[in-house]
Amino acid sequence: MQAYLWIGLGGALGSMARHWSNGIVAVLAGVGFPWGTLVINVLGSFIIGVAATTMNVDGRFAAGTSAQQFVMVGLCGGYTTFSAFSLQTLALLRGEQWLHAAGNVVLSVTLCMIAVWAGYVAGLAISPR
Repeated sequence: MQAYLWIGLGGALGSMARHWSNGIVAVLAGVGFPWGTLVINVLGSFIIGVAATTMNVDGRFAAGTSAQQFVMVGLCGGYTTFSAFSLQTLALLRGEQWLHAAGNVVLSVTLCMIAVWAGYVAGLAISPR
């Protein structure tokens, strides 16, 4: 039961951070393309990469299961927006904005894979060997 509370708290904080981040990106980049969702997914991928590397038993910040679930399931789950990405891509497709839809898919998948790898590498760099 305690795990659900930690995950729920992390999810609430992650969701609030997502809302705040999306607003900041919208002000900076506009709303014609779902830049907020893209930035959030890339940053969330980086964070989960760092967390997975540093919070495991051999990591620099070795943590118990509850702490790992708080960060990776709660915070990252509440922060990243794959469902929003999917809905926004569908809206672009329905609006026959083929190039924007394809760009959103390619950029999201490519940049998130790079970010999760970079987070993993960063986690290795700060973890003891």
